[in-house]
Amino acid sequence: MFMLVYGIDLSKEKFDVNFIDANGKEKNQQVKNKVAAISKFLLELSTSDVLVAEHTGAYGDLLVYLSNQLNVSIALVPGYTIKHSMGLVKGKSDPVDARRIREYGERFFDKLKFKVYDDETVVELKALYSLRSQLVKSRKSLRTGEHGRSQVPMQSIAVNAHIKSALLALDKEIEALDNEIELLIMASEATHENYKLAVSVKGIGPVIAADLIIKTGNFQNIDTAKKAASYAGVCPFPNASGKMVGKAKTSPFADKKLKALLYMGAKAAVKHNHEYRLYYQKKKQEGKPHYLIMNNVSNKMLRTVYSVVKNKIPYRQDFICLDPRERNINSSKEKVA
Repeated sequence: MFMLVYGIDLSKEKFDVNFIDANGKEKNQQVKNKVAAISKFLLELSTSDVLVAEHTGAYGDLLVYLSNQLNVSIALVPGYTIKHSMGLVKGKSDPVDARRIREYGERFFDKLKFKVYDDETVVELKALYSLRSQLVKSRKSLRTGEHGRSQVPMQSIAVNAHIKSALLALDKEIEALDNEIELLIMASEATHENYKLAVSVKGIGPVIAADLIIKTGNFQNIDTAKKAASYAGVCPFPNASGKMVGKAKTSPFADKKLKALLYMGAKAAVKHNHEYRLYYQKKKQEGKPHYLIMNNVSNKMLRTVYSVVKNKIPYRQDFICLDPRERNINSSKEKVA
């Protein structure tokens, strides 16, 4: 069956589509970003056709959801990746962008990763967690402004009363959201088990565990600690070319929210975990910078989390890993017995 690759440039109200038809002729069309219009467009496609769209956040959610429902494969590609795969280009418009996305899909078809829309539990978790982040940001803004206002010679009693009332309300709402997030995680057997395993690791609290479950797809979409470390920006990459050998650096293309949470978790781990505390002290004596050490601790924490989730065994600080040779000897004795 003949397969067509459709390049899609998404926007809030509509999206532009570019493709080469069966006769080899380039075609363009516009589709409204609404349920009826998208459904009509998808029903005209063959199940062997492939959609390639630029990852633009919420604008593509409806298209991904309906594509999954109608068994049409769709891949979301970051705009940065598409832009830097085309070399030097000039000009920009929605139809031109759609053509470039289609060309990317055709040239790098083997690198495409097809998107499956999150299940209902993960969607609800993301919505609750997003709202929680917004409220925490508002609370931080109010508290920051409060410090500045405290230095003013004449204080406003009314303003201080309103700020205290707002902060109290925000505290209650954030606490209520935390409870809802925890209840939602507990309601699903898969997320509940992984959540309990993650929080068993020193330094991983409820907020970090929930953030990891949401952003890694319950440890399925980002399925290794190495990928998670790269995603969070706590994994250094080599910086060398020819005779020039520079310091390894973390990538700026990372989830800064998760990185900040892991840093706070690493501080707690160094304080309460004897192994991490000794590691920190050793590296500090070697002259390593504080943030480099904390990045390494965050990386180690992620490896530990993925290990306990994979093995389904909670973290134990007194756990002793046997020599592999001893394991083989013990297993041989058991078989003989």
